[in-house]
This record gives sequence, structure tokens and C-alpha cells, in this order.
Amino acid sequence: MIVPMKKVFVVGRQADHDRLLTALGELGVLHLLPADPDGAVADERMLSALDETDRAIQILSQHEPAGDAPSLEATDAVAEVLHLRHAGAEARARLNILHRQINQLAVWGDMRLDQFDALQAAGVSLTFAAVRTKELDEVSAELIHRIGAPSGGKQLVALASRSGNITLPESATLHDLPPRDRPTVVAEAADIDASLKAGNDRLAELAHLLPAIQTRRNELRAAAEFSVASKGALVGDALTALQGWAPADHADTLAVDLAAKELDAAVEAFEPTEDDAPPTLIKYPRWAMPIKGLFDIMGTFAGYKEFDVGVPFMLALPIFAAMLIGDGGYGALILVTLLLGYKKIAPKLGREFVQLLIVVGATTLIWGILSGSFFGFLLIKSPLIPVNLTDESRALVMKISFVMGAIHLSLAQLWQAVRYFPNIRFLSKVGWAIFIWGMFGVVLQLVVGIPSLLGWDQPFRYLLIAGAALAVSFAHPNRNLLKALGLGLADFPLAGISAFSDVTSYVRLMAVGLASGVLASSFNDMAMEIGFWPLTIVVMILGHGLNLALCLIALFAHGVRLNMLEFSSNLGMQWTGYAYQPFQQSRRLEQ
Repeated sequence: MIVPMKKVFVVGRQADHDRLLTALGELGVLHLLPADPDGAVADERMLSALDETDRAIQILSQHEPAGDAPSLEATDAVAEVLHLRHAGAEARARLNILHRQINQLAVWGDMRLDQFDALQAAGVSLTFAAVRTKELDEVSAELIHRIGAPSGGKQLVALASRSGNITLPESATLHDLPPRDRPTVVAEAADIDASLKAGNDRLAELAHLLPAIQTRRNELRAAAEFSVASKGALVGDALTALQGWAPADHADTLAVDLAAKELDAAVEAFEPTEDDAPPTLIKYPRWAMPIKGLFDIMGTFAGYKEFDVGVPFMLALPIFAAMLIGDGGYGALILVTLLLGYKKIAPKLGREFVQLLIVVGATTLIWGILSGSFFGFLLIKSPLIPVNLTDESRALVMKISFVMGAIHLSLAQLWQAVRYFPNIRFLSKVGWAIFIWGMFGVVLQLVVGIPSLLGWDQPFRYLLIAGAALAVSFAHPNRNLLKALGLGLADFPLAGISAFSDVTSYVRLMAVGLASGVLASSFNDMAMEIGFWPLTIVVMILGHGLNLALCLIALFAHGVRLNMLEFSSNLGMQWTGYAYQPFQQSRRLEQ
């Protein structure tokens, strides 16, 4: 249910400005609307501190607490965490450079520059050259030392001579000493590795302070929201005024609630006008709460004047998901995994979303029992709904898919009809619901291949004619009947094609589910042909893991699409809403 809202105006004494905001924050029911949106922004320093605290929390969330908890204030801990992260990033960048240098210096082996300096100081002339390995016999000097291993058919050699007499083949390439030797670079890299480890150890110690930093984050958020609320008010010499939206039941008692906090304030509440756009607050039935997790992830909100689609989504999505996944073994795996790991998984993915996936797993398990398929094996010889590559199976599952599509889409049109009633336009929506069932017959004949469904002895032709007549006649009610019919006829061709496309779109339930079953069976056959059980098990685990991942992607790509696009477009949804976010100081601090 979309909770009814009222627009609320609150006026109090200017001297009570902060007390009034504090009281409203404690009540936590008023979604504030700033009088001057451009000026209602928090202080830049406060926003910067909040951003730094959020980044510190994100960093520490990746570390398990270890060692002794430091005795630091939350603000100091945030500064140290960010410093360690910045220093670590610079150190890793330096380490990458050093590793490249180490690879480049590999040709010089582990020779040290100070060794060469000592020789040169003793009057020994040193020459370094890269010589082809087949021409090494042509090299002459008092001392010849091969440096490192040959590379690319060449050998780096060091030639030492007090007299300076050396002989090299013409193809030899002279080299200068590098600015740094390899052992020195390796030592620096080791020091950086040690500093990175020390930094990670320190972050693990600072992770003990994560709760304190989160409390500090909540305090900063509360202060920032209080600042925004304060700057968004109209403040005069004697009075201060605020405006916003509140649920109707809270709006009617707001004056009494403020008086109970010993605040004298005038409160007026008004019903929203046609031009108003109140925020959306949805109260779901308890059993439909899991669908909220999907909407939270997608960040979509129904408009205040649109429909609460939580219940139909909650009913349809698990069924669609079960057909798309198509395997009872996968459903059981999802169900058992989420039930056993609920306490660990729910905080990361969201409680409602995990509950939705549990429902999806249970529904998929039921579908697997009906189809007899578990991990690509047919465990029930004569399942109620056989899902295989035979023409009979494909036709049956396609019919089930199209029946579900026709029910889904026609209910959307009828829901619109109920909203329009008693406006005569409701008959147009009834007509579209009827037309969709006529189009269902067209789809069965053209796609499934069932012949003679559009004859005069079948109901589908009559459904098409009756539905089209209602849809055209009452789409644009007008006293001028010709104008009404003309406008209706102008809209009908594209809308009729869209109805055919929408019904046909549900074939994806059969196609994706069948593809999932074929993949599962293929992985089983591939694994069984190996003949070596350890490798067979590995192939089956990897194969079914990949298939399950593809199924979960299909759940969002197809199952969510059928609800968000086909169903919602037939319902006239625009998804233009925004969330009801009341000014809540006490709850923010508790979080």
C-alpha cells in the first residue's frame, strides 16, 4: 500500500528554531522540503569529514580486527587510516617500478656497483659489452667475466685490463653500468614489502575501532542533516517556518506531538494537489516484504500516484525465476545455502533480498519436482511437466509460458480499469485485457503451431474483435464520437503490435529454462565420459556452478524484465517516484 501523504507547514518562534528542528528530528515523521534548495546544503568541511569517515569505514571493513586495539579518538583513527591507505598506494606504485627495474637488471646478475668502483679505484679499466655467444672466443682481455645468463643469443661480459688492451668482435655492443645494481633494488623492494605488511597489520589493529568510527559517521550525518534542515527553513525576525510531507496519520497528530515536547508551534496539513509530487512510502504485507530487497537494489520507486506493485511482483517473480532456472537441484542448492548461511549473507546482501532468493530457491525446488529435473538428471520417470528436447515438451512449456503471460498482462490492464472506474475510460482497459486473451490465441497458432485457433468456431477471434472495439471506442472519451473513434484508431495499431510482442516475450521462460536444462545435461555427459572420478567431480562442480551463475543472471535479465517492462508498461507505470526520507535525528544517531 502506498501510504497517503499530507503537505505540512510548521511555524514556530524564531527563538525556538533549533528546539523545533530537534523535536521534529526526534519525531522522525516529516520529509522536509527546503524553501531554498540551492542554499540548503551542509558545510563543506562537514561534508569533507563525512566523506573521509565513509572512506575509512570502507577501508577498515576489508580487514579483520587483529592485535591490540589502539587508544585513539575516532577522528584521529580516520586520519591514520587514510594516511596508511595513501602511503600504501604510493608504496605499491613504487614497488611496481622496482619490479620492472629488477627484471631489466636481471642481465647484470647480482653484481654490485661498489665492486666495480673498487676495481676502477685500483686502476683496473672495465668495459662491458654484449657479445654473441658464438663469438665469445673472439673476445680477449686480461680478465673476462660472464655476467648473468645469456639472453637473446647474446652474453653480457665484463672485461678487465690494467693496460686497456681488449679485443671485441665488430658485432659487440658496449654497455654502461646501470645507475643502480640489482641487489640494491631488491633490498629496497623488500623494505617496501615490509612496510606494506606493517601498514596492513596497523589497519587490522585500527579495525577494532570500526564501531567507534561508525558512531562518528552517524554523528556527522546527523549534524549534516540538521544543518541542511536549518538552512532550508524560512527564518524571520520573530518566526521560523518549515514545510514537508508526512504520512496522513502522523500529520494529523503533529501539533499534539510537538506540544507534548513543550513547543508552541502552528501546524497546518493539506491534501496533495494535482501538481504536487509527494514522496513515496510503501507498506508491504509481511509476506511480501522480500520484494523490497529487489527494489532497494534497483533503486526504483513507484510514483505517489502510481501503483504499489510489490504484491504482484512477489507472486510472479519467484515463478518466473523457477521456470528460468528450471532445475530442482539448483533450487535446493540455493535454498539450503541461504538458510544455512543466512546470518552471514543477510548483512551483506540485505535481509529482504536474501529472503527473496530463499523464496526463489524454494519455488525452483517445487518446479524441479514437477519437471523431475535435478542437476540435469531426470529423477522422476513420468513428471507432471516434462522438460526436454521433444516437440511435445517444448509445446507444453511454451503454452504454460504464454498462459502466464496472458494472465500477467491482462491483470495489469484490469488493475488500471479499477483505477479509472467510474470514468468511462475503464472500458478501454477492460477491452485491452480481453484483446490480450485474443492475442494469446494468435500466439498459440503462430508460435506454438496449434492450427485453426482463429476460426469462427473458436473464441479467440471474438475476443480480438470485442477487445479492439472497447479499446478503440473508449480510449479517448469525447462528445464528438468521430473524434473519439479517430483518436482511438490512431493509437490502436502500435498498441496492438505491442500487445502481441508482450505476450510473445514470455516465451523466454521456456527458452532460457530449456537452455539451462540442456547445459546441465551436457556437463553431466562431458563429466561421465572422462572416466576418472576425481576429475569427473571437478568438471561437474565447475559446469553446474557456471550454469547456476548463468541462471541467476537470467533471473535479473528476464524475470525482472517481465515485471519491470512488460507488466509495468501494461499497468502504465512510469517509476517517477522518490523515496520518503523523514528528518530523523535520534534514529540516525542510533544507527
